[in-house]
Amino acid sequence: MNAISIIFKRELKSYLISPLGYVIGASVLFIDGLLFYTQALGGRPRLSEDVLSQFFYFSSGVTMIAAVLLSMRLIAQERHSGTLVLLKTSPVRDIEIVLGKFLSALAFLLIITALTIYLPLLILMQGKISIAHILVGYSGLVLLSAASLAIGMFATAIASEQLIAGIISAVTITSLLAFYYLSKQLNEPLRTIFEGLSFHHKNFFPFMHGVLHMKYVVYHLAVTYFFLLLAVKIMEAKRWR
Repeated sequence: MNAISIIFKRELKSYLISPLGYVIGASVLFIDGLLFYTQALGGRPRLSEDVLSQFFYFSSGVTMIAAVLLSMRLIAQERHSGTLVLLKTSPVRDIEIVLGKFLSALAFLLIITALTIYLPLLILMQGKISIAHILVGYSGLVLLSAASLAIGMFATAIASEQLIAGIISAVTITSLLAFYYLSKQLNEPLRTIFEGLSFHHKNFFPFMHGVLHMKYVVYHLAVTYFFLLLAVKIMEAKRWR
């Protein structure tokens, strides 16, 4: 746990002092605000509840993109610069490296996500929405952030370059998103299987509408665990090789 804490603090500090962290943070806040005013509030009149659901819908897409950008550098950059060798020769296990870096990226992304709370509060000031709906929606964003960053950790563990890691991460997430549309073209039981594995429509939409169900929580936790486990195994395989 001490090694995880050290890596976590080092990586989180690098986000807080680097221009990249501020650029990503400012971009997320700007795009979320822009989409909120132009898409959620714009167009035809909507109920406050629908505006909030639309906010979480657009915010989820921005969150996935931010996760790709934040995670692509975590291991690939150290491998490219040669500092990963120094990290691996220290008394630190691969699982500690992966968890320390993953938790730092998750903490930074959650800080950015928390700063968007003023947008739902604007709805609350002018309309009637449930506090529970806000809490459930943000719970979904937290779980989606963790799952997306875990996929990014898997990608950055494979790749030797940040750009390649970003491409692998984006392709993996896009493939999981496409499962929902693919399921519509399939017959049972494949239809149910692919629909259940879809990354967004099937498993995030309930959070977006304020519905908290344990099976959707378990799905995101399972995706997070699976890709973090893959990242650890890839790191261990490369160490022995």
